[in-house]
Amino acid sequence: MGANYLASLSHYVPELLACVTMFGLILIEATYKESQKERGLFFLASYLGLASIAFFLFTELQAEPLTIFTNSIIIDSFSTLSKIIMTLGTLGAVYLCSQSKDIEEHLKPEFAIMAVGVLIGGMLLSSANNMLVLFIGVETLSILSYVLASLRKGDERSSEAGLKYSLYGGISSGIMLFGLSHIFGTLGTINFTEMAIVLKSVSTVQISILLPSFLLFFAGIGYKIACVPFHMWAPDVYEGSPLPVTTFFSIVPKVAGLAALVRISTTFFSDPGALNIGWVGTLSVVAALTMTVGNISAIGQRSVKRMLAYSSISHAGMMMLGVLVISEIGTRSVLFYSITYLFMTLGAFYVVNFVNDKYGNDHFERFNGLVYRYPMMAIVMTIIMFSLAGIPPFSGFVAKFHILSAVLLKKYYVLALIAGLNSVISLYYYMKIVRLMILKPAESEESIAGFSYLNQAIVCALGIPVVFLGLFWEKVLIIADGAKVFVQ
Repeated sequence: MGANYLASLSHYVPELLACVTMFGLILIEATYKESQKERGLFFLASYLGLASIAFFLFTELQAEPLTIFTNSIIIDSFSTLSKIIMTLGTLGAVYLCSQSKDIEEHLKPEFAIMAVGVLIGGMLLSSANNMLVLFIGVETLSILSYVLASLRKGDERSSEAGLKYSLYGGISSGIMLFGLSHIFGTLGTINFTEMAIVLKSVSTVQISILLPSFLLFFAGIGYKIACVPFHMWAPDVYEGSPLPVTTFFSIVPKVAGLAALVRISTTFFSDPGALNIGWVGTLSVVAALTMTVGNISAIGQRSVKRMLAYSSISHAGMMMLGVLVISEIGTRSVLFYSITYLFMTLGAFYVVNFVNDKYGNDHFERFNGLVYRYPMMAIVMTIIMFSLAGIPPFSGFVAKFHILSAVLLKKYYVLALIAGLNSVISLYYYMKIVRLMILKPAESEESIAGFSYLNQAIVCALGIPVVFLGLFWEKVLIIADGAKVFVQ
């Protein structure tokens, strides 16, 4: 048994490295005096740690799938690519934290440490092959997220964000655990592989218990990806949290939740039957409502950060369409969408953060005439808004096209129509900020300190994949196509 666990550890290097990075950052932070504002060594260590995690994940991308720790965790190309996206998202958020004025200097190390902790939970969640491991992943990710949301202790909105997040999170976790207990009671196992075997021979009575139990279980995952009706926390939490935290929440928990949802759908609901019909029907309704509610709610927002929060809800609905088709094409589409969403989200929030640092708010009017003051930032922001809206030839269009292709192959024509209409609705609020940046005169000629040459170069670098993935998407799609969910 000991030898088996040592062998399992040898395949778990990225996760172990994430734990080492987290504890190493705690030790480095302990060496600083409270009066020392600069944390150069600390952030350098965090960048190196996260870059090392990403490097080891890249080396595992082509490895053969396997299960470790007595079949409780799966290491396959799907989970590895999901972890790469989450690691890059964490790296981007940590760098933004180091540059942002929205978090007090002495709290920035705390953000980086807890962000790595949330990443560990997300990595567990994406590889879980066991209900207990999945629940541990959800809770690890959630508990640290509650602290991150209320990081600004003196700000009432931040405290409110943390309170709302923890209350909604506690309720959804309780509902999820209630569903898991019924699933275990009916199937007699918590291992995904064993559960999938038992599900093939369940009776009608067992199905009548399992279907509502899986829906209760979905509450915990749906809360993480902020889909309707579990989305109520997202706008207030995103607005009340510091901007680097909002950036982080928009990427890592969402990708982790979607990865878990893809694995569960593929493992349990790929065979036709009552369970498949109930699960796909539920996801179809939830996805349609999520897209619609997110886009309609985003229209009337005055804050760009809050608009992007509702926008992220609508994108979660779009990615759920790729999940509910339960096919390799759908999985590939979700992964490609996640990659493009990573760069679009980071680029947009970087620009919003530096504008917010200058003016103390991120209202739409603060972006007036940005093209005349910082033309490259306005151009990159325009490209990102076009891409988020799904306008060709940018990556957002290609991502939505592949999602819709997967849906149409399954002949879900109504869902494809709803997705198309929602993309048209989203044009209004995305183009609003483009109009203000290009057609309105600048409010002032004062420089924005955050737009240093280095930060402008980084924002431009984030904009390059948004264009590149729209023009040369075949290369990345080959990688996503190889990232299949391993089912024993």
